[in-house]
Amino acid sequence: MIRKSPVSMIMTEHVITLEENDRLEKAEMLFKKHHIRHIPVVRSGVVLGMLSYTDLLRLSFADCSDDLNAHADALIYKMFTIKQVMKKDIETISSSHSIKDVAEILSTKEFHALPVVNNNRLVGIVTTTDLIKYLLKQF
Repeated sequence: MIRKSPVSMIMTEHVITLEENDRLEKAEMLFKKHHIRHIPVVRSGVVLGMLSYTDLLRLSFADCSDDLNAHADALIYKMFTIKQVMKKDIETISSSHSIKDVAEILSTKEFHALPVVNNNRLVGIVTTTDLIKYLLKQF
């Protein structure tokens, strides 16, 4: 294991994002289509917040598949905006930080994803899953 390996080695570069004015239905569709659990909310490439699939589940019946629950979700989604549901004032990390830095942050905080930001612009995302996959390759 290289001690100073940069987070850029394990981060996802082509990040699925939302804008604060997007609808929650779009967020649900992106979570399900891409099998992801965290989506940065951006404006012109600048990170404003983070929406997690868990945030969405707290509002809805998104894991249920019957038509009645889908109708209930549609009503709930119209009551809230991404801006209201997303986490604001989130922690970020630059691509030059080490994987060890990421591990330290994720192991002590109550979130599982960090937007990777250079010069105030989103360049990637790193998750606990990325970190675990990296560690497993070391064995």
